[in-house]
Amino acid sequence: MNSASRPPRTILGLRKLPARYAGFVMPFLLSVFMSGVVSLISTLHSLGLVHDLPRLWIGAWVVSWGIAFPTLLLVLPVVRRLTRLIVETP
Repeated sequence: MNSASRPPRTILGLRKLPARYAGFVMPFLLSVFMSGVVSLISTLHSLGLVHDLPRLWIGAWVVSWGIAFPTLLLVLPVVRRLTRLIVETP
């Protein structure tokens, strides 16, 4: 089997999802990273460098992500429309 007939793979060696899933994958990844950063900063700001910071941060991250992902799915269409109102299209 040559490389041209093999399905595309991700960096983890998994088969890529069809393009129709991009509308869920992008908000999923964005919510993971953004909620992680924001919850870490918030946890550090509230508690400082405490000995159990990783445990406390992960707990805050799970709650933040549980809110961030559905929120992104709901507001993304609105954000796209607002962006089209602000940014000139080619």
